[in-house]
Amino acid sequence: MPMGWKTKNRGKLISDGDTITVLDGSKRQHKIRLAGIDAPETKQPFGQASKVQLSDLVFGKTVVLDCDKTDRYKREICIVMINGKDANLAQVRAGMAWWYRKYQNEQTAQQRAAYESAEAAAAAGRVGLWRGAGPVPPWEWRKAKREN
Repeated sequence: MPMGWKTKNRGKLISDGDTITVLDGSKRQHKIRLAGIDAPETKQPFGQASKVQLSDLVFGKTVVLDCDKTDRYKREICIVMINGKDANLAQVRAGMAWWYRKYQNEQTAQQRAAYESAEAAAAAGRVGLWRGAGPVPPWEWRKAKREN
């Protein structure tokens, strides 16, 4: 699937709260990393809940992918849309992912505002991962794991 193209695919497998595998029309699998967010790792608090939330959003549904690059793990980095709804943003709104500020320059001003607002609202409402005391962002959790 060429980068920058929009395409319709079927959501199939969910690895975690920010990675899915989709099947294209030729039944080829594509590993997709949701752009602009970072969800808790599977072994972190809310890791499984985040995975379930994403599965509820996309599994078996037709998704429209807007992909603009590939990461070092050869995953396509995409905005995943379902019936006109941004699934990436939905994960942040549900308190199942952080807005990944590290990559905010890859977002439009409108996306940055929406993701920042969604994260602030989830945190203020103590929704999802924000219910716990001092949730640890996955990038910090991964760094601590590497250092141990």
